[in-house]
Amino acid sequence: KQTASGAQSVASPSKIEGFREFEADLSALFLRKSGRDGKGETDIMHTTIGFATIGTSKITQKFLSAAKECEGFKLVAVYSRDIKKAEQFAGEQGAERFYDSLDMLVADKDVEAVYVASPNYMHYKHVMKLLKAGKHVFCEKAIASNNAEAEEMFRTAQERNLVLLEAVRPVFDPGMQAIKNNLYKLGAIRKANISYCQYSSRYDSFKEGQEHNIFSRECSAGALMDIGVYCVHTLLYLLGMPEKISGFAVMLRSGVDGAGDILAKYQDKIAEVSYSKITDSGLPNEIQGENGMLLFQGTNDCPENVRIVYRDRTEEVLYHREPLNDMKYELEYFIKMIRREENAESHTERSLNAMKLMDEMRRQCGITFPADER
Repeated sequence: KQTASGAQSVASPSKIEGFREFEADLSALFLRKSGRDGKGETDIMHTTIGFATIGTSKITQKFLSAAKECEGFKLVAVYSRDIKKAEQFAGEQGAERFYDSLDMLVADKDVEAVYVASPNYMHYKHVMKLLKAGKHVFCEKAIASNNAEAEEMFRTAQERNLVLLEAVRPVFDPGMQAIKNNLYKLGAIRKANISYCQYSSRYDSFKEGQEHNIFSRECSAGALMDIGVYCVHTLLYLLGMPEKISGFAVMLRSGVDGAGDILAKYQDKIAEVSYSKITDSGLPNEIQGENGMLLFQGTNDCPENVRIVYRDRTEEVLYHREPLNDMKYELEYFIKMIRREENAESHTERSLNAMKLMDEMRRQCGITFPADER
């Protein structure tokens, strides 16, 4: 320390030691808050995470409804290409800010994670921009237009130590976990039928000549990319990656599929995946083993009426609950991943395998997207 006269004054040993203790305490506090000392996990666990959303559709509304039940979630901002929609949506959802500029969104330092619910063909552009800006990303299915895009997205997340998770509700649901945990009771599994067929509310107007993103080749859409993806993830989650597949599709005038079937061959079993946006189905999902069959309803939402019917016709109920907004389970998992309480490896592997399988299905059926040419 320098006095007014310019002479150097020497602090006493006790003052020097006191300053060193204060400096050490300050450094320790910083490390605890940042989680870098290995002891600050409690602080990290209870930190509120600032979220933003891309998209103002019904699925985003459902996501934000589920988020109200998730500890650690705070909505900071919303984005839409239409500023009026963004402002209205922010007001309805209680967001602090709204943007029609993606550059302004990624520059917002209070936004730590972003839920992406834009059309499929825009996922790659949006996710890459967010990751390069240091944001964690929770992206709706299908996470990309093809496997090449998905690989680059996950590689970028890993290089930047960020979380990238594909939002596929069923595999995070307790009902699906109950199914997987009880498969051993079936003995050797030989066959499986997994389906999701739901007549689209937009299909009638599409048949009359109107255009919709969900039936658009330019938007990397169609039945496989919109709802078949749920079936594919369920297949991979329960049975793993097949050795080979054969695929068939009902094609629409726009160049995408309205329905499709995938026959998956494993070393010791076969599985059929069936999906449609142009018909309905009331059939349950079924996994057949040598000891019995496991039945459940629901592939995109929470599995319901999960039960095993054994060969002697006795039944065991494995899981049942009333329908609810099951998006909360995947969001809770995503938040835990940000806090380093959960690992992303198995989910990343499944997302990449799903894209590989769907790429092969599209190749066999002649379904191409403009994004494939990039």
